[in-house]
Amino acid sequence: MSHLGGGSLLLAWQLKGKHVLIVGGGDVASGRVESVLAADARVTLISPSNGLHTLTKSFLDGSYNVTYHDRLFGGVEDLANVDLVLTAIDDVAQSRVICCLCRELKIPVNVADIPESCDFYFGSQIRDGPLQIMISTNGNSPKLANIIRKKVEQSLPEHAGDAITRVGELRVKLKERAPGVGGAVGKRRMRWMIDVCTSWEMEELALLDDQMIRRLLDDGWEKNTVPSPGELGVRPSRQVFEAKPTVMAPGVLVTTLSFIAGAACAGLFLLVRRR
Repeated sequence: MSHLGGGSLLLAWQLKGKHVLIVGGGDVASGRVESVLAADARVTLISPSNGLHTLTKSFLDGSYNVTYHDRLFGGVEDLANVDLVLTAIDDVAQSRVICCLCRELKIPVNVADIPESCDFYFGSQIRDGPLQIMISTNGNSPKLANIIRKKVEQSLPEHAGDAITRVGELRVKLKERAPGVGGAVGKRRMRWMIDVCTSWEMEELALLDDQMIRRLLDDGWEKNTVPSPGELGVRPSRQVFEAKPTVMAPGVLVTTLSFIAGAACAGLFLLVRRR
């Protein structure tokens, strides 16, 4: 086991309906606005209009849950009824002041580019519908986090987000049929869902529709079995590979021809000696 300590507690923080204050409107702030809006937060943005990034302006012009104040941070009164604070301004001294005020009021705060003034970090994220993956370097190297994120993203199976959505719908309907937490039913329900997820391919799960989910519950859960995708009419597209002539690299081709020529010469030499 690796040495414990020195890490962060990675959480999926539920911000729906929470009040988030963002101080700043530039490039970094625009990314912060996008992230918290994706989590259904209620946003207040404080920044002079002459410093707004194009993306930030698009959020203000759209029908998003953002309240905008065209000014600088005004002090502790701006922190009233705020659940979370994000700052992304070039004024380091002012950022530290905001951080101190937040900590006095027990409000979680993130100050861009000042790790010691952060109660949490923004990692490099992958999102595909309900699927979210965060790569964190604990503030040490955002660039490396981004590089690692790209490698992880390339390794993910196609249709993962759609598959998770459909499996979530199946799980909800299963709980309606077999309600309760824990106990024998809860254990059986968990075991059956595990069997479905491990016996079906990701693409097959992504193709589930409402009718197939009903059949899966009727023919599977009710009979304590897991029907195959084919039994429910799931027909994922499969790539058909046609046989193609093998093309050798030039170096390999030369070596192969040389070997054949050498073998032929040796055979002719032996044949001549026998005669």
